[in-house]
Amino acid sequence: MDTTAITDAQAVQNPMMMGAMPSSNVPRTARHRHEKAHLMKRMDRKSGKWTMNHPRYRLLEALWAYTRYRERHMAELDRWRTLYKSTLENTIGYKKKLDEIEGLILANAAICKDMVQHAMQFYNIEQKELDDHMTLAEKDGRQADKFATSQTLKHYVRDWADEGSKERNEAFPCILNTLQSIKSEHPDDTNLTVLLPGSGLGRLGHDIANLGGFSVTLNEWSMYMNIGYRYIDSQPTPNTLTFHPFIDAMSHHATKSDMLRPITAPNMPPHPDVLLVEGDFTTVLSDKEGTFDVIVTHFFIDTARNLMAYFDTIHRLLKPGGHWINFGPLLYGTGPFVQLSLEEIVEIVEAMGFVFEDLGEECGGLTFEGGKVRGREAEYGFNVRALTRYAYFAQVWRVRRV
Repeated sequence: MDTTAITDAQAVQNPMMMGAMPSSNVPRTARHRHEKAHLMKRMDRKSGKWTMNHPRYRLLEALWAYTRYRERHMAELDRWRTLYKSTLENTIGYKKKLDEIEGLILANAAICKDMVQHAMQFYNIEQKELDDHMTLAEKDGRQADKFATSQTLKHYVRDWADEGSKERNEAFPCILNTLQSIKSEHPDDTNLTVLLPGSGLGRLGHDIANLGGFSVTLNEWSMYMNIGYRYIDSQPTPNTLTFHPFIDAMSHHATKSDMLRPITAPNMPPHPDVLLVEGDFTTVLSDKEGTFDVIVTHFFIDTARNLMAYFDTIHRLLKPGGHWINFGPLLYGTGPFVQLSLEEIVEIVEAMGFVFEDLGEECGGLTFEGGKVRGREAEYGFNVRALTRYAYFAQVWRVRRV
């Protein structure tokens, strides 16, 4: 895509292009410019073997999914339309509800289209390359991922909307207070370097940066999350985006208005100094050995197929004397190599040369009598009005690399 083809004047005239304004894609600092250059090298088709795990292939898959948001959700809506009976229409006006959902699907699709345009400009993807990828995928009978794009909109609620404050407030104060405690132990250091692997849409990293005294690096594998993050990071004005994240499912709504309600984001401007490094946590930061003062894992370590590789990477990237703060569950995903109990994790982490340190009571009660790991309930549901709740007894620890 020719980035000079979109002028500021065109973007002002066309709201669909606001996120794609050239100024939003100019790296802000030398640190950002350096990482952008490395990212574009990794994204080159000739960099490594061209497989489904190549970052450019994963990017094209995500762009395809966002491009097809309208078609995938309209297909589901059409299915709903074929199922309802005349009784529903006579009693509650069900057709009107489905028509309203259709209008909101189109509104969400407009944001997804804007996200695609912004990402194509940022990653230097030409329209023909994306079109060719979509044509080949659909010729092979594959469908664009409907779930991942919907989840990004829900993660906008959790990370960047007022409605996500409850879920953020169950986790963030513990992490932020622990970081401030660590910072107080290093009064002579201008900025402590902090890494957040599995950062998703990045809000925690921006809240850490807003504390002052921290240089924050995010890391995320998912291209769906990275497209979503780079788009929200380009929105300097609060609450410029309006979307409807709960229209993709009929379950757990008390009222129709709950399902259809709009959400606005971001509820604060992103911090300009936060840096995102895309890719596999265990490999993409191989040149950063021993450079981080703190690593924060928030709802992350149980995503590992190889938990020991995560632990080794954390140990390798931390400076001697550096800290690892963890907050999250132990809900192991698909096909993990090992599934450890909390007790086993503590034993292994100590054997690797970490020392467990005290945490404040805002991180919950002690999980083990005489131990230092704490636990507290943390919701993970995105929708404060839903008639269901998903919560974990998240485990929290602060350890120091000896």
